[in-house]
Parts: sequence; C-alpha cells; structure tokens
Amino acid sequence: MAALSAGVAGERTAAVPAHPRAFPIAVGALGLGILAQLLFFDVGLGINFPIAVAVLLLAGWLAGGRPLRGLRPADAWMPVAALVFASLVAIRGDRTLVTLDVLGSLTLAAASVAAFGGLRVLERPLGGVIVLAGRVIGSAAVRSGAILGTVTRQLPATRGRASLGAWAGVVRGLLIALPLVILFVALFSAADAVFAEWTERLTDWNLDLVGFIGRTVLALVVAWVAAGLMGFAARPGEDPTEDELAGAWSRRPRIGTTETVTVLMAIGVVFAAFVALQAAYLFGGRDTLAETGLTYAEYARRGFFELLTVAFLVGGLVLAAESFVRARTVAYRVALIGLVVMTLVVLASAFLRLRLYQDAYGWTELRFYVLAAIFWLAIGAVMAIATILANRSGWLLHGLVVLSVLFGLAFNVIGPVRFVAEKNVARAAADVEIDVEYLLGLGADAAPYALQSLGQKNPTGPPDVVKRITDLVAAFSGLDDPGNDAWQAWNLSREKARELLGR
Repeated sequence: MAALSAGVAGERTAAVPAHPRAFPIAVGALGLGILAQLLFFDVGLGINFPIAVAVLLLAGWLAGGRPLRGLRPADAWMPVAALVFASLVAIRGDRTLVTLDVLGSLTLAAASVAAFGGLRVLERPLGGVIVLAGRVIGSAAVRSGAILGTVTRQLPATRGRASLGAWAGVVRGLLIALPLVILFVALFSAADAVFAEWTERLTDWNLDLVGFIGRTVLALVVAWVAAGLMGFAARPGEDPTEDELAGAWSRRPRIGTTETVTVLMAIGVVFAAFVALQAAYLFGGRDTLAETGLTYAEYARRGFFELLTVAFLVGGLVLAAESFVRARTVAYRVALIGLVVMTLVVLASAFLRLRLYQDAYGWTELRFYVLAAIFWLAIGAVMAIATILANRSGWLLHGLVVLSVLFGLAFNVIGPVRFVAEKNVARAAADVEIDVEYLLGLGADAAPYALQSLGQKNPTGPPDVVKRITDLVAAFSGLDDPGNDAWQAWNLSREKARELLGR
C-alpha cells in the first residue's frame, strides 16, 4: 500500500515506498510529546525550553543517522546557535526578547534538521532556501500520516492477536481475581484503621479531566510535528534530491527586464522628491513653520515609523526583483542601486527624527527596537549594493540571516528593557518626570531599575506604598504567576527579581 508524500502546496500526490525507520521515529516522537507536556503544560517558559530544543536536535541527528562531522561548514554553526538562543530564554525576563529568542531558536533548529538530513541549507541560493523551507514545513505538517501508516502496516492485526495469545491466560486470571481482590481489601480495611487509611490514600485519585485532555492534546501535537521533522531528517527514497530542489526554483516565473526597470524608475522619482525635501527642511534646517505649519521639532519627531515601513518594503522589492527579473542588465542594476542609495537617505531621516523624539520623551522598548531596525536596514542596504555590484545577490538573504543572528545576540547582551529602564532611571535622577507604571511593566529584567527609580522618588515611603510597589514589581516580573514557580519555568531574571524583593 502506498503512502502519501507531502511537499510544497500544489505538488501532485504520488505513491511512495514505506518509510524505512518508521517505528523508531514514531516511538521517539511519542517520547518527545510526553516530554513536552511535562515541560510546558501549565508552566511558564524557562529552562524547559532549552531542554526541549536540545532533545529535538538530538532526535533529528539520530534520525538523520549521519556523523556531525558530515555537516557542511556553512551549516555546522546552526545547531549551536539554536541551543544558544534557546538557553537565553532561561536567562532573560524581557518578554519581547524572549519571543525573538524562541522564534530564532526554532527556526535554526528546523534548519539544523534539514542539515542533519544531508541537505545544504546556507549554501543554497535564495530561491532554494525558500523551496527547502516549504519542504520542511510540509513535512512537519503531514509526513507523520505516512509514518503512522507504515507503523500500522508493520504491526498487522494477526501479529497482535498472536502476541496476545501468550498472555490470554494471565488476562483471564486477572479478570477473575479482580472482584475477589476488592472483597478482601474491603474486609481488611474494616478490620484495621491503618490499612484503611493506606488504601484510601492509594485509591484517592483526583483526576483533572480538563488538564488530562490538555496534556494529551499537547503531547499528540508535539509528537505529530516531531515525527514529521525526524522523518525529513531520515530522508527515505521519496525525499527530494539536491538537483530536484534546484530544478523547482529554476522553473519559477520571470518578470521582463523592461517592466522591472520601469517600476524601479517610477518609484525612484517619488524617492528623489522626498530626498530633496529632506535635504531642504530636515538636514538643511529650512523654515518648516511657514511651509507646513509645524515647528522644526514637530516636523522631525513625526513619521519615523512610516519611513521604517518604506525601508522594509524596499528591502522586499530588492529581493523580489533579484529573484524574478529575466535579465540583470546595466540599466536594471543602476536603477536598483539608485533606489537602495535613496533608501539610505530615508533611513538617515528616520534616525534623525527618532533621536530628537528620544531626547524629548526618553527611551521606550519600541523605540529601542525601531533604532535597531534602522541600523539593521542600513547595514542590509550596504550589503545589497555590494552583492548587486558583484553579481552575487543570490546570497543577500544569507547575509541578512547572519546579520539577524548577530543582532539577536547583541540584543541579549545589551538587554533592551534593562537598557531602557537604566536610561529612564537616569532621567528620573535628573528630576525629569518618567512613566513609573511603564517602567514597572517592562518585566523582571527591569525590576532593579524600577525599584531604584521609585526609591529615588520615595525612599522612606509608608508600608502601604512599599507593599504596592513590591506587588507591582512582582506582578510585572511574572512572580505572582503560579506557572512560574515550577522547576521547568526556572529563569535567571525572575530569580534575581525574587531575591531583590526578598531584600
């Protein structure tokens, strides 16, 4: 009987042979599901996440059946990076940063599974990465069905009945003994108080039906996805080869060069007009009040979010153009590089506006990430210019991935909420009014600075004020959540906040 091979949407279903390692993969995936409900059900994120990622990587490597030294040098760092970002989840208490660490770790872990299966990942051009990502996602979603079908065929009903035959007498004996055992237990319980208390403890089961269903669903979902990923790493005969993956991208639709140049030049005209105005009114200091009714400061402090969106759209346009243009002529490359250069001016405008806004109102977590995004886009724009000139734009996405990993590590070293809280406390020390509720809401990483700021405002406050402060810090740090008390949710930032409140 044929199994179904799942790939990218739109591919036809084909008959495939049975998976050669279906049974051990199914057992391993079920084990991962059971571990997942133990680690994550009704508890917060902490040390449980790096444990789960480490086990997933180990399962993917065992399913792949290849030595680690067989990984290509360009891909060998990905499992290590996945573990590093997973470990940072147990260190940081910054909710936004933890979310980024989780997403980065899972993405790198999935890419590592593909590498364990013997496929190139980062040595693949942009389009090949997209095709490979679709294959991995498709495998995680549907391959478990084929694995389960193979397991059921490997364990036919006749074999199950034959195995049960040896135990049939034992099963019948237990059924006969059950009422007698219940009778004797009841008699002994009536005769002895200690035995009665012991049996009452033994049989006093408090079954949480909702919790049981939740744990079961979580275990089955994780097991299903894990089986699909492990099945992809095992790579039986029906999986795509390197040539097939490359061929799938080579068949992509193309856009005419003339049409592409026309689009780039039309957008470039709009950009040129905006850049000219920036040179006159923002960089040049022309009088904006007479022209727009806005003071120079009001003019500068608005619009940086929109400008950041423009820069991201241009980045997507560059990647799309380089992926689908029919011919990379000189006119095309000049138009594309001109648009990227003008985007750098847009980013400079956004940076100047944001800096003035921060000087006036201080730092927030959102402004920190906006500033980081400006620098990320500026470096990416320089990389884009270099790759277009060198005719190596197919590797631009890889450079952006590496740049994102470096920025993610920098975020964890800096600690965005710690940085923001520290800057705001400095403003409070200079008798500048700050938003204390916002400062408290930053979480465990900001707790020491929040208490420091409040101490400067009211160093010897009455007991009810002190209790209110400590209650707020505990709530915003996640310390009053029972799910964060379990060992699985251990987190260094929360432990430091607990210690601080204890003092």
